[in-house]
Amino acid sequence: MLKTVEPDHAARILAALPRRIHGVIDRHASETPDRVALVEDDRAWTYGQLFDSVADIAHDLTELEIRPGDRLMIVSENSIALAALLIAASRLDIWAIVVNPRLSARELDQIRDHSGARRVFLTTGVSKEAGTHAERYGAQLRRIGPLSDIAVTALNADTSPEPVEDSPKNQVAVLIYTSGTTGTPKGVMLTHENLLFSAKTTADIRRMTPADKQYIVLPISHIVGISLLVMTLMTGATVRLVAKYDPAALAKAIAEEGITILNGVPATYQRLLEYKALTGLDRLNPGSLRLIAVAGAPLDLDLKSRVQRELGLPLLNGYGITECSPGLSGVRIDAPRDDQAVGPLLPGIEAKILGLDGAPRPAGEVGELHVRGRNVMRGYYRAPDLTAKAIDPDGWFNTGDLARFEGDCLYIVGRTKEMIIRSGFNVYPAEIEAVLSTHASVVQCAVVGRPVDGNEEVVAFVQLLQGTETTVDDLLAHVSPQLTSYKRPSEIIVLPALPATSTGKILKHKLAESLRS
Repeated sequence: MLKTVEPDHAARILAALPRRIHGVIDRHASETPDRVALVEDDRAWTYGQLFDSVADIAHDLTELEIRPGDRLMIVSENSIALAALLIAASRLDIWAIVVNPRLSARELDQIRDHSGARRVFLTTGVSKEAGTHAERYGAQLRRIGPLSDIAVTALNADTSPEPVEDSPKNQVAVLIYTSGTTGTPKGVMLTHENLLFSAKTTADIRRMTPADKQYIVLPISHIVGISLLVMTLMTGATVRLVAKYDPAALAKAIAEEGITILNGVPATYQRLLEYKALTGLDRLNPGSLRLIAVAGAPLDLDLKSRVQRELGLPLLNGYGITECSPGLSGVRIDAPRDDQAVGPLLPGIEAKILGLDGAPRPAGEVGELHVRGRNVMRGYYRAPDLTAKAIDPDGWFNTGDLARFEGDCLYIVGRTKEMIIRSGFNVYPAEIEAVLSTHASVVQCAVVGRPVDGNEEVVAFVQLLQGTETTVDDLLAHVSPQLTSYKRPSEIIVLPALPATSTGKILKHKLAESLRS
């Protein structure tokens, strides 16, 4: 079956978009320069200040010999500095790679080496973890435009710039790294058109205006954070940037700061309700909230109903993936749902449901979801074979997710991949298994996800050498320095042997079932 929503909408959107993501601030800087664009805990920039600062930062990037087509790695939590660096990179046709500073040294080095980053920028004034990485890299503190406490690594003279494409359809804006099912990092190439198109369609269905103030705690190192930043600036609204999630700070911001839009993963809302219960509040103050949205993990209906009762608004579910910039579908404001639907397709998106044999599935039946649209990535960086497997010659991208349609409404019912989604982050079992397997006492291991309240936990099953004195604590100590926090197993279970077929393939479904018994 084939689904399309407003096929002519794409052409209308594209005609009104700037050619680069930095262009979203131009009109607002000219017409309303004193309107606040970016806010963090202790400072704010207007659109006029942002425009001028981006120009100064771009000048300094050129002075640091970062060229159009180079890859620039930015290691930072959400902050004004990060937003300004990202926009300045766009101005110079530099590919930005935003990286979470809470990644391990191994993970950061893999991304740096694969991308061939010209330099690495680390916002040491924002993140102590970024400071630790900066010290390891021998990065020097510099002032970049108005930004202080930016550590910059030495020039990588061995890297070459990629060709600059005039067309926004082809020019890459950001590289976002996912580990992939093999545990090897994959760089998702998202173009300016990808990001702008996805941001605009989402802003439209949310009816965003300059009066909005969007709370962005989802990391800008993830595609959702980048899209939220772009869509907010695109509409001339205000971005409230938050470096690390704290439910108490969120409750205070909602009550006192005029936040109108909140986006989160289920765990964002679960922890907010837990905070309310622990503090004995009668009710959370919803302040100026007009829209609350959730994505990134399966949504528990009990959590959904509790959040809706507490904040007095429908919790709008949506679906997207990194390779699609990310938006694919979303429940509409004027048509809230009381089930787990992720809503109709966004305007301009096409979708079809195919069986694993490649044949179309009838309406209402489950199959693999394939999508097409101007939001679909250019491909995986330096991986043409992987790109060809993911995107067919007609532009259809295989999401790897199992889905069905009821009328125009999309439901995600499972994943053909083994990916675990923990607190909105993609976790790939193969990467964790690869790290566990480096321990001398591990014979074999398998990693699966375990559903918990609005989230998934990472559980590792391990078979150890007979007679070893290695403990679970020893294994956790081994993997923790090599994996960022959300990838670390919540539990490691030692078994005498792992269930397997006659050919030795581990039966992961048996392990997953054991967690539910």
